[in-house]
Amino acid sequence: MKTILVMLRAHADDWVRLLKLGLPEHAVVTDASAADGPLSYAVVGKPPAGAIAALGRLDALFSVNAGIEALLESGEVPDDMPLVRMVDDGLAAGMLEWVIAETLAWHRNLFHYRAVQLEQRWAPLQEKLAFERTVCVLGAGHLGRPVAEQLASLGFITRTWSRGGTMIPGVDSFRGPDGLAASVDNADFLINLLPLTPETETLLDAALLRRLAPGAVLINGGRGRHVVDEAVIALLDEGHLRAAVLDVFRTEPLPSEHPFWSHPGVYLSPHVAAPTHPATAVASITQNIRGFESGLALRHVVDRARGY
Repeated sequence: MKTILVMLRAHADDWVRLLKLGLPEHAVVTDASAADGPLSYAVVGKPPAGAIAALGRLDALFSVNAGIEALLESGEVPDDMPLVRMVDDGLAAGMLEWVIAETLAWHRNLFHYRAVQLEQRWAPLQEKLAFERTVCVLGAGHLGRPVAEQLASLGFITRTWSRGGTMIPGVDSFRGPDGLAASVDNADFLINLLPLTPETETLLDAALLRRLAPGAVLINGGRGRHVVDEAVIALLDEGHLRAAVLDVFRTEPLPSEHPFWSHPGVYLSPHVAAPTHPATAVASITQNIRGFESGLALRHVVDRARGY
């Protein structure tokens, strides 16, 4: 009997129950010492230092998070051990909902009208329709592609930028350094859904953000380390950015002294844009394990050279 170790702080009981339902022929444990024999798989979030190294060689290590940079940077995952990132329809659906909600709220000036309501002021703005605004989505993979498709279907002039220049019907696709500048130029919304790699870290710096249209809105659902925090604050203070909508941060929880907390142009949420839902995520993991044990290659294995 193969054994799966669940190393999660939140909702571990749900993960164990669902994995047992999906893979009843496997043992599922939350303590490696309780395993009857060597472990075959582990399902992890953000394990404490040393925890993965202590497990030895596994058939596969499954991350419950879309971002896997912390696991790679830990140095504890052997190069020859498959690391599987979370590609889950539930996670993608959550990100789609969050991005569309934030984009439409700023497109239709809902925060402005709430503010003037509290001041008892009748202050209509000149409203635009979607086809009069340009949005740029950084990333065109499992998270970025459905966002770009939905924005295009709503009528926004939609661009994407990705490593491979993924082509999406109705969307202008860009790739490479020159393509990045072109994709961002004069955009009204910049939506970041990129994975974190050495190439994308601090990508959202002053030079790039200044290419956006005056009064643009930055929406970051990627990683906190994509953003140069000081550049965002400076461009908000200048008025070049109208708002920064941020769900992820360099340090989480966000330190109490960080200026993002009190800046009137920053709208933050505590990393809730696209939570992993055990029901849909476990289905993805169980399908992958079943396929692997029937002789198929594991899906969504991290390419160490690319970093995702």
